[in-house]
Amino acid sequence: MSTRTLGLPQRAPAANLPSRVTIWEVGPRDGLQNESAIVPVEVKTEFLDRLAAAGLKVLEATSFVSPKWVPQLADAEDLLKGLARRPDVRYPVLVPNTRGLGRAIDAGCADIAIFASATETFARRNLNSGLEAQFAMFEQVLAGAAGLNVRAYLSMVFGDPWEGPVPVEQVVRVGKRLLELGCWQLSLGDTIGVATTGHVEQVLGAFLEAGVGPERLAVHFHDTYGQALANTVAALRFGVSTVDASAGGLGGCPYAESATGNLATEDLVWLLDGLGIEHGVDLEALVETSVWMAAKLGRPSPSRVVRALAG
Repeated sequence: MSTRTLGLPQRAPAANLPSRVTIWEVGPRDGLQNESAIVPVEVKTEFLDRLAAAGLKVLEATSFVSPKWVPQLADAEDLLKGLARRPDVRYPVLVPNTRGLGRAIDAGCADIAIFASATETFARRNLNSGLEAQFAMFEQVLAGAAGLNVRAYLSMVFGDPWEGPVPVEQVVRVGKRLLELGCWQLSLGDTIGVATTGHVEQVLGAFLEAGVGPERLAVHFHDTYGQALANTVAALRFGVSTVDASAGGLGGCPYAESATGNLATEDLVWLLDGLGIEHGVDLEALVETSVWMAAKLGRPSPSRVVRALAG
């Protein structure tokens, strides 16, 4: 059954929300990096092309991490060589260090992202570094990334499975430092999906008090406890207008077993449509893409909107 048969949600715009939201699609990278099986590069390139055809303008394509640690993304160079990049679409890639940066530059990437931690334990597990030591590595990356757009991800913002609650002032201190290094945007990650709306407001309010407004911030919610959409609304009400999401709800984190799937892009689009917020995405084409990818992965999509519209 198509979305045209069922229709779209009735629009009921709410006050004090962004008029338009940029959807930062992370499915091809964050979604597929956690798969147990290797997805063929041809499937990945078609996935990216389908997502672009559905109207998504920012597609995080892959990551130049060590194949030893994330073998699912070992084909980064081959992927980008075989990808028909559209001039109106951005294809950011994740780089963990200067070696990854060099590979990204050689592949012709204009947008890169670094991946930082708000906690000591996750920095050691994920970056083989420490909370403070990670900045030396990022300084080197930023120094070599002149002329590139560098985004920063900050993980474990709302909770850490090893350390528990993360002090808000610690999150703000680390996040501000990443922006001061030269990152143009900071994506706040609820890596294990434990955030609630009040906590989101508290963190965003603390950044605002520290001089970092919502125009410099994005949000990246996981849906472990079913709170991703509610947390997104809280962020929108605070003025955040960039939201990370993954087509079909794919993803997790290979370094945190409690991290389940990302906020599904289809669920986000349904929400934005209902609120009358522009986003530029064709929901029907997006659902068809996620159904196609679910078949390639051999399991149904966890997205409730995909299940409702394709069932």
